Amino acid sequence: MKILVINSGSSSLKFQVINSGTEQVLAKGVCERIGIDGVFNYKTGSGVSIRQEVPMQTHKEAVNTLLDMLVDPERGVIKDYTEIDVVGHRLVHGGEKFSGSVVITEEVIQAMKECNDLAPLHNPANLIGVYACRELMPDLLMVGIFDTAFNQTMEPKAFLYGLPYRYYEKYKIRRYGFHGISHKYVSQRAAEFMRQDPSAVKTIVCHLGNGASICAVKYGRVVDNSMGFTPLEGLVMGTRCGDVDAGALEYLAKKENLDFRQIMTILNQESGVLGISSNFSSDFRELKDAEIKYNDKAALAREIFVYRVAKYIGSYAAAMNGVDNIVFTAGVGENDSDIREQICEYLEFLGITIDEVKNREQAEAVRISDGTSRINVLVIKTNEELEIAREAAAVAMEIKSKNREP
Repeated sequence: MKILVINSGSSSLKFQVINSGTEQVLAKGVCERIGIDGVFNYKTGSGVSIRQEVPMQTHKEAVNTLLDMLVDPERGVIKDYTEIDVVGHRLVHGGEKFSGSVVITEEVIQAMKECNDLAPLHNPANLIGVYACRELMPDLLMVGIFDTAFNQTMEPKAFLYGLPYRYYEKYKIRRYGFHGISHKYVSQRAAEFMRQDPSAVKTIVCHLGNGASICAVKYGRVVDNSMGFTPLEGLVMGTRCGDVDAGALEYLAKKENLDFRQIMTILNQESGVLGISSNFSSDFRELKDAEIKYNDKAALAREIFVYRVAKYIGSYAAAMNGVDNIVFTAGVGENDSDIREQICEYLEFLGITIDEVKNREQAEAVRISDGTSRINVLVIKTNEELEIAREAAAVAMEIKSKNREP
């Protein structure tokens, strides 16, 4: 079964074609600067690599561009569009409406629209990609995989805020958690790598990138997620502030004569390690280089990030009454060995000891804790596209199975 994975943004569209049987990536790429000038990046498993400027004023034109390349006689990976069995769309916010992957119908689209206020930057962009694919491939099965779905097993004690309950009843204001596709893939891959039963282990996944979240997964079900009603809550991130006292925002607004829109811009785009480092950078690699050159603000930004991650890990170990695996993933989690080591220094009370050599290995999956460590510490490369393909294939197989029933 060939799965076309689509991740649509406001001005970009990422894609992969995956053989679900072998889980081989046949082709992947991204359409960038849609609506501006258009840049098309494309790479196949056989080594074809292309980067070219292609006018793409709309997402429909972007999808048409990638489809034309996929069937290109010399550079393509399929002979005809009909070789694609299902399209899996990454959808960010499903609210409480979706706890799993679903066939995209008009009813699903309407339910997503009702969640637009919860993710105004993401859901409308996701739907633009859905519309484009449905228009160009009307006969293909479309499956939606929600970033919030995996987190829907959280209990009210974890997802409710200390606000009047009526606001949850009226507006569904609660913690939703994000990066669910990544957290699901990584927690299951960790159990597979350690030869464990996913339904019998407690895992804390640290998805650490420019956007960062931590997820507590107990026996295959999410107990808690550091992100909240929006992806703003939780850890200090690249440009997002993470946890902050709302009273401080009122104080700041009065002192600086700021309206709510300006406050939100500061919280989402000017804060995090970028803001702490006095606008030096939101890139952890650049902060590390600056720290080596005795840039105090850059060092402070990384120190605060490490401290917050360690605090969340400790609290989630308590929430699950223990932990078997702690897993680092995503850009910073996978590539910054110093960050990992510094975080684990806070966790020595859990009996964690790190193998310094293993911690600097580059691999798809590696155990970086040594033989004396009471808890497994792993680094696993996330693969959200593969998880989307798996989910889409599972939905397609379920439909086929039902159609075969007498």
